[in-house]
Amino acid sequence: MVVYGMQLPVQSQSTLYAEPWEAAAGPADLLAVARAAEAHGFDYLASCDHVAVPRRLAGPMGTVWYDPVATLSYLAAATERVRLLSHVAVVGLRHPLVTAKAYATLDHLSGGRLVLGVGAGHVQEEFEALGVDFARRGAVLDETVDALRAALGPEEYPEHVGERFAFKDLGQLPRPAQERVPLWVGGSSPAAVRRAALKGDGWLPQGDPREKLAGQIRKLLGLRAEAGIAEPITVGAITEALYVGAPGWEVGRCTLSGRPEELAASLRAYGEMGVDQIQVRFRSRSRAELIDQMAAFGTEVAPHL
Repeated sequence: MVVYGMQLPVQSQSTLYAEPWEAAAGPADLLAVARAAEAHGFDYLASCDHVAVPRRLAGPMGTVWYDPVATLSYLAAATERVRLLSHVAVVGLRHPLVTAKAYATLDHLSGGRLVLGVGAGHVQEEFEALGVDFARRGAVLDETVDALRAALGPEEYPEHVGERFAFKDLGQLPRPAQERVPLWVGGSSPAAVRRAALKGDGWLPQGDPREKLAGQIRKLLGLRAEAGIAEPITVGAITEALYVGAPGWEVGRCTLSGRPEELAASLRAYGEMGVDQIQVRFRSRSRAELIDQMAAFGTEVAPHL
């Protein structure tokens, strides 16, 4: 059975995917979508991470990027079951103890629903403004993941000694509610796939088309086997944009639309290639239409997955 989650609307508004109605939306819309996700069987809700967007990228990226910890904490109080995913947190921008404090608190407050998705980041000016070496961001992320494993573990006084970070005899309470916070690694570059294979509990590919995803999964699992890691890994995929039913408006040529059975048949291909969870995004012209789409997916498409 393939589970399904979604990235929240409103909280990140890149022109690559944001719908026009999101520009005037706000907290009430996020709450409504979160409650709909809970009601219709979505496994998780995801929120992105950028501290600041440089003017040269503000056209395609926009500058609306809600803080993921604040956003997910806000929605945690309005939900009970749905998991809360950072997709992805650019954890290399912050000291691991700062990241651990924020996300451990989120996991504690939500009753153990955090999934920490991490990525290397791609905006050079953002790194430079925060005093972090952009050129070494991959190596920084590798060590940060190791440090977070310790800092998000069960110990009140976690310990880590590395090239960039070292800490011990420093207590942090509250601890996460989960004994082991799932850590999913985002990205599809060779370095990201290797990082996911060797350090992750899950992999969040970024932009891999269907025809390339199966090969990437084989590579991921092969690297994991070579390293002697026996534990299973959660493999994700971001699907094409979806519209359940026959749209009466132009939804774009790359959008999958049609009867629920047809959509399910198409999406089952992901499970057949080894995907465990799909991240779905729906075309919509309003909050009401988005929630209608979520309901249709949960009740009419998901049972066939």
